[in-house]
Amino acid sequence: MEKTFKSGFVAILGRPNVGKSTFLNQVMGQKIAIMSDKPQTTRNKIMGIYTTDSEQVVFIDTPGIHKPHNALGDFMVQSAYSTLRECDVVLFMVAADEPRSTGEDMIIERLKKAEVPVILVLNKIDKVHPNDLYAKVEDYTKQMHFAEVVPISALQGNNTDTLLQTISDKLVEGPQYFPSDQITDHPERFLVSEMIREKILMLTREEVPHSIAVVTESMKRDEFDKIHIHATIFVERKSQKGIILGKGGAMIKKIGSLARRDIELMLGDKVYLETWVKVKEDWRDKKIDLADFGYVKDEG
Repeated sequence: MEKTFKSGFVAILGRPNVGKSTFLNQVMGQKIAIMSDKPQTTRNKIMGIYTTDSEQVVFIDTPGIHKPHNALGDFMVQSAYSTLRECDVVLFMVAADEPRSTGEDMIIERLKKAEVPVILVLNKIDKVHPNDLYAKVEDYTKQMHFAEVVPISALQGNNTDTLLQTISDKLVEGPQYFPSDQITDHPERFLVSEMIREKILMLTREEVPHSIAVVTESMKRDEFDKIHIHATIFVERKSQKGIILGKGGAMIKKIGSLARRDIELMLGDKVYLETWVKVKEDWRDKKIDLADFGYVKDEG
């Protein structure tokens, strides 16, 4: 008897910094979503395609849901909620080491209307005593009914196999949407831009990271199989440009050097990375700039 093939789309929702991207990278076994300790790191929906002989799970990592303060923030929140219309299972991820907040309450009110199974995922269990988990689970399950509750440590990989099996149990027979060797729906240029942005998040402080947009202008392979990449880093103010460049260009060199390592690992080839920094005032509140940088709202 032929074994059935199961498939489905799984949305990962939660507040900023609960570990959604860390979980996705852990499952995929490589980096496809950038990470940092700064909130609102993920701006676009990132798709991770997990395929085995018996199933294909298409994970959708969403921007952290927060109170938006500009048009970019509004785009991010709407992008996250839009996944509820296109998924078969929802992972509602919360941090086990933090108390339930009004942010979580707001998400729960939306999830109560979801027409698909919602799995509560308590991440960062490595940061709490096991005895404290029961009270946390009890608190959340009083707010709404969850199809399942699974505690994990995305960073250490603890219990992620259990979560994958729990997701699999909720999926039904379906087609293979993507080729077996495809791991994301985003083109290489997008991933390159994100890796550069990740290094800026890591190396800069305060308002600078949120004011950054990165566009990969071109990627060309030369006759020696080296990939030449030209990318532009956009900031909102001249003072931010100075911070990104650094004294004598030291900061931009460090950003480029760290980003190049990750890009070479992803592409499997040597890379020559050239970056420019340009000022585009208040781009986060201008629809035309948001569209140019790839922040386009879903229709419907």
